[in-house]
Amino acid sequence: MTDMQLRDAVAPSSVPRHVAIIMDGNNRWARARGLSSAQGHRAGVESLRAVIRRAAERRVETLTLFAFSSENWRRPSAEVGALMELFMLVLKREVKKLHENDIRLTIIGERRRFSTSLQKQMGRAEALTRDNPGMHLVVAANYGGRWDIAQAARRLSQRVADGQIAPDEIDEKMLDREICLAHEAPVDLCIRTSGEQRISNFLLWQMAYAEFVFAQELWPDFDGDAFDAALLAYQQRQRRFGMSQQQVEVQGA
Repeated sequence: MTDMQLRDAVAPSSVPRHVAIIMDGNNRWARARGLSSAQGHRAGVESLRAVIRRAAERRVETLTLFAFSSENWRRPSAEVGALMELFMLVLKREVKKLHENDIRLTIIGERRRFSTSLQKQMGRAEALTRDNPGMHLVVAANYGGRWDIAQAARRLSQRVADGQIAPDEIDEKMLDREICLAHEAPVDLCIRTSGEQRISNFLLWQMAYAEFVFAQELWPDFDGDAFDAALLAYQQRQRRFGMSQQQVEVQGA
């Protein structure tokens, strides 16, 4: 299938509302070319631009990107330092482009471990784009799915301690309202690049019924057409949400 045929094959009427991406493979891409990990991460920024652009063109409502996990602090200090510098650079350079294209930016995760200057830059970027009506771009930084659920449980337990709610009032809906991205649609499609097939503690609650596409491309090789290929794979699935195939077919009739 040519790139043009691929683009035409994606049905606008069934594009997922919420797409999450685990951007994996920068280091392997760099090593294969005799480059540093920092150069691999910089190459990944080009793919970031292409995918954001294509997702907006496809009218995806929410695009959530796993930029830096709570476990990534275990990586070599030089790599972590380079990633922080790149994060700052991308925030400074790219946010104006997002704003010009009406894209709203939100950053989720525990920020206190980041430098004060980086935290301030995050706040400025979010403030600039806060009222934009276009696609919602979410960047998960120092984020972990277990942390997300734990901090939601902590807030509910405080409400119990304060006498605002009783323990037996807590249900899935109440917990859901305390989770990051509570006001967004659940994740419909999760893409992971580089051929790895795991979710790495990403959006554990939000991906309960997500479809998964494990792309073979390393992240710096993943572009808009690869994104379209993932959308097409998603559109060829039958989503059941616990129902039988027959029930789904009757509903769709």
